[in-house]
Amino acid sequence: MFGDGSTVEQRAARRKRDRSILDSLTGSLSRLRSDFSASDRARLDDYTENVREIERRLQIAMKASTVAPADMTVPVGVPQTFDEHIKLQFDLLALAFQADITRVGTLLFARDLTGRTYPECEAPTVGFHGGSHHGEDPRRIKELSKINQYHVKMVAYLIANLAKTQDGDGTLLDHSLVLYGSNMGNPNQHLHHDVPHVLLGGLNGKLKGGRHLAYPPKEVPTGNLLLSVLDKFDIHHDSIGDSTGRLDNL
Repeated sequence: MFGDGSTVEQRAARRKRDRSILDSLTGSLSRLRSDFSASDRARLDDYTENVREIERRLQIAMKASTVAPADMTVPVGVPQTFDEHIKLQFDLLALAFQADITRVGTLLFARDLTGRTYPECEAPTVGFHGGSHHGEDPRRIKELSKINQYHVKMVAYLIANLAKTQDGDGTLLDHSLVLYGSNMGNPNQHLHHDVPHVLLGGLNGKLKGGRHLAYPPKEVPTGNLLLSVLDKFDIHHDSIGDSTGRLDNL
């Protein structure tokens, strides 16, 4: 998952062996299954099947005959389409949470300056960065909104996965917090105030959902949100960046 302990060339060579990572764990998995209850065996089987499915999708990506755009370098094994690439990343993240491989994950899937287009969205020919400089033209703002809606749908894909994955007395979504947002309030003018964010997940009962919280314009920096989120994890700092305090009512 993280590519630790080897070079790019070594990882590429391993992929070419066309073997599942689970092949080296067959004996261990069999011993585990013999000690598990029926429900735990079902969970183990579901997890290993998800790992094999991701491997299958990566193999398809390696053998794809499509060519990446001339100005975009795509490493070996990376899907040629943005849609499949991001879904694979989110699937890996969900599996990592499920197996407690990591408890924190970040993914930047819409880099500010990229000229990438998104054929799967309803504005398939509009570049992301160019589209963000809409000049307050209502037509172009609508095009950018279509790209943003598509990005939100990618987040919804992750959320749906977390929501269906059992974790102790609930689901991964019940026990997690997903922060989705931007660093721009108005990208046309590069304004960094009044930035929208979405918090998703139950966080073990510490977060109440289904709310829209609005704060005084141009007064509350994103650092206040980040401080408040850390507090939910019992990590307390005096400040982050240009923060001025905590968010009320979070």
